[in-house]
Amino acid sequence: MPRFSVVIPCHQAAGTIPDTLAALQAQSLSDWEAVCIDDGSRDDTARIVTDFARTDTRIRLLRNPGRGPSAARNAGVAATLGAVIAFCDADDIWSTDKLRHLAETFADPAVDGVFGRVAFFDRVIGDARSRSSVPQGPLTLSMLLGENPVCTMSNIAVRRGVFMQAGGLRQDMVHNEDLEWLIRLVGQGARIQPVDAVLVHYRASPTGLSADLSAMARGRAEALRTAARFGARPDARAEAVHLRYLARRALRLDQPPGTALRLAAQGLARSPKGFLRPFRRGAGTALACALAPALPTALRRSLFSR
Repeated sequence: MPRFSVVIPCHQAAGTIPDTLAALQAQSLSDWEAVCIDDGSRDDTARIVTDFARTDTRIRLLRNPGRGPSAARNAGVAATLGAVIAFCDADDIWSTDKLRHLAETFADPAVDGVFGRVAFFDRVIGDARSRSSVPQGPLTLSMLLGENPVCTMSNIAVRRGVFMQAGGLRQDMVHNEDLEWLIRLVGQGARIQPVDAVLVHYRASPTGLSADLSAMARGRAEALRTAARFGARPDARAEAVHLRYLARRALRLDQPPGTALRLAAQGLARSPKGFLRPFRRGAGTALACALAPALPTALRRSLFSR
């Protein structure tokens, strides 16, 4: 039985899945299996995964005919055997020592899940100019209600029993389904521990699912309803931090300049201190929202990829 089960949902991923799988094969810890769930791709995704599987028996292909990323992840978990489930998207790249870091952190039996820092890149991982930070202690509901430090499903690994106890990802959600799931994990008492190291290289895309800010807002509202069941509601600071996050995304995604400025104004009205701290991030975002029409597209994307 492998120690780690890696679940990789794939949709139209022919251009990126080779790099994702190559990074997995390059892991310094080799005790893993990977299930790639092809979610109705019409390109060469399935053929590429099959080619990898022919030479590496740790890799398998599973079909999920267009049922969506949550259904794909749930099906992938059901098809695996490892004690720890780690998720990775088909356009992201793991750092070589990610599984080694996970193994070291999971050596503590009190740890239920692990995440690390994320580097955001456009074309190649070496061009990353922005990296996420991690908190000093375990993940909390208040963190999740502000600017989720996990950032992406590619950055979370949990013990199988914890996943089963919390239940799978909601298949009726396409946006912020990962946030809603994390809220359930933490709300039920899971200890999700951070690692202060870059474990994931996230491919920033202006056309991905997270480019639809309105749909993201609807998904967040559903996640907040789940948080309320655990007695957690965002305070003014958390709302301001989230609005800052949306403003930064609006800058990177080439939304109309007024969109970023409107989001920044809402955030500053909710909590000036929450929006502006840390000062470099908050004040920089506010200034950029005001100057957005004059900033070149490439500069906005590189500055606000996270």
